[in-house]
Amino acid sequence: MAFLFGCENVHLEYPAKKVFDSVTLGVDEGDRIGIVGRNGDGKSSLLSVLSGAREVDSGRVIMRNGLTIGVLEQKDTLDSESTVAHEIVGDMPEHIWASDAKIRSVIQGLIGDIPWDRRIGDLSGGQRRRVDLARVLIGDHDVLMLDEPTNHLDVRAIAWLADYLKHRWKEKSGALLMVTHDRWFLDEVCLGMWEVHDGQVDAFEGGYSAYVLQRVERDQAARTAEQKRRNIMRKELAWLSRGARARATKPKFHLDTARALIADEPPARNSLELKTAAISRLGKQVVDLLDVTKRFGDTTVIDHVTWLIGPGDRFGILGENGAGKTTLLKLIQGAMDPSSGQVKIGQTVKFAILSQHLSELDEWGESRVREVLAQYKTRYVLDGKEVTPAQLLERLGFENSHLSARVSDLSGGQRRRLQLMLILLDKPNVLILDEPGNDLDTDMLAIVESLLDTWPGTLILVTHDRYLMERVTDHQYALIDGKIRHVPGGVEEYLDILDERDQAPAKVKAPKQSATSVGADKTSLSGGDEYSLKKQLSSTERKLHTLRKKPDEIRTKMMAVEPSDYMTLGDLEAQLQDINRQISDLEDEWLELSEKLS
Repeated sequence: MAFLFGCENVHLEYPAKKVFDSVTLGVDEGDRIGIVGRNGDGKSSLLSVLSGAREVDSGRVIMRNGLTIGVLEQKDTLDSESTVAHEIVGDMPEHIWASDAKIRSVIQGLIGDIPWDRRIGDLSGGQRRRVDLARVLIGDHDVLMLDEPTNHLDVRAIAWLADYLKHRWKEKSGALLMVTHDRWFLDEVCLGMWEVHDGQVDAFEGGYSAYVLQRVERDQAARTAEQKRRNIMRKELAWLSRGARARATKPKFHLDTARALIADEPPARNSLELKTAAISRLGKQVVDLLDVTKRFGDTTVIDHVTWLIGPGDRFGILGENGAGKTTLLKLIQGAMDPSSGQVKIGQTVKFAILSQHLSELDEWGESRVREVLAQYKTRYVLDGKEVTPAQLLERLGFENSHLSARVSDLSGGQRRRLQLMLILLDKPNVLILDEPGNDLDTDMLAIVESLLDTWPGTLILVTHDRYLMERVTDHQYALIDGKIRHVPGGVEEYLDILDERDQAPAKVKAPKQSATSVGADKTSLSGGDEYSLKKQLSSTERKLHTLRKKPDEIRTKMMAVEPSDYMTLGDLEAQLQDINRQISDLEDEWLELSEKLS
């Protein structure tokens, strides 16, 4: 593979921190690299150095002549006085961009709900982010460097973006570098990983699952002082490998090696034990939504929903942006009255809400962390052991030096972790988490997941992070067109439902035009068949991903059956053969669709 760009012996320091110490890296054509590491260790700085936007103290950045790079930064530089159309396509004539299938795909996938002539200054932060991402993607770049591209995207848009990036370039051409904490996205798109830590960058082959495996192997072999960190990664690996992704990337996820590494690692949580503990704390009634409807003017957001939430239930809520998830959460906690129907909340229920905006910490703004901890004399039970607030804070990644910091001076990730700790110390029995993964790196997400595994209460989670959703909750529900629908197949089934609802038409709609827009809609898709085939291919891939988990689940059941129980073993064997037959049929379908698109 041809070399594109890289760096040699790069050294970078800030006034109080050494960021990179003699780092040498190279990127070849065809590379798809995900960048992970603790917050503040230099992930964004690495992108800035490699793109040429940041000067280094020593060493050099090497780039092939004529190379074009598209960069998505964490903060956009869009002109607030400009329009959405101008920021995305500039002065390109409409007949040119409207006839380009790739540009239409990006517009439809990311900003189809945003008026084309809307002023940038009038957009929300999430809408500006999507416009900026669309601007970068439509460029004809050899390389894309994306810093947190999934921020402000819902689950469906994230799935679209993953599919787009996998097919943007031909195989072994172009290159992608991205920083993200979305572990599903890393696994879906990346063929290699870079971990930034302690002034160094370590390279790993494969996606996130393979990275976790290799890191556990490295940590075990080294037997260093990172024992606590290694245990968290082993727990993460245990969850990943029990439903390991059977992807066709190289190197493949080494299941036998993974099983050997986690042989003594128990399941992430004992759901029955937690539910029993929750019943003792909550009684039998938690929250019942009975034929609940919520309207705002003429708009119905929640439509005749009946949903019973019991003690120890761990439910995840899926839904597109604007579907009404926040409204549903407010109804559940009694913070909003329904337009009709009834919300019954159990007498023993004690809610705690981890919101997106961290406003709960405002009262502690000028207090130091140690002063906040002094208000909590209680102890928290973690993994069967009592820990003090200070010990819990250490578990969440705080150091002794942070105890003297003011709450208002903490980073976003530190504030979110402190907020979660204070909530747990208040001993609620119903925990509502609204995007708890915001501002957390992949290591800290694994720690928070481990913490929630032992929490004995009812848990309601809203998140666009697929790994977090499937790792922490036992059942997922989708809010679609105002209705609540159980999706036993999780995120994959939810996306299939949306695909069926929005079956690809022969034409793709143009971006929304306001009354003042000039020009007619000229974006009819002559390649409608291609668009439809791509959606079928994406749906088939998701179904394959779900089915490929099931043979291992059935084999695990077979191992638990008494060898003399021939009837049960026979039934399980028949199920295994049926699943393998379905997988084979879907693989044939996938190949047929791929050939039609090639």
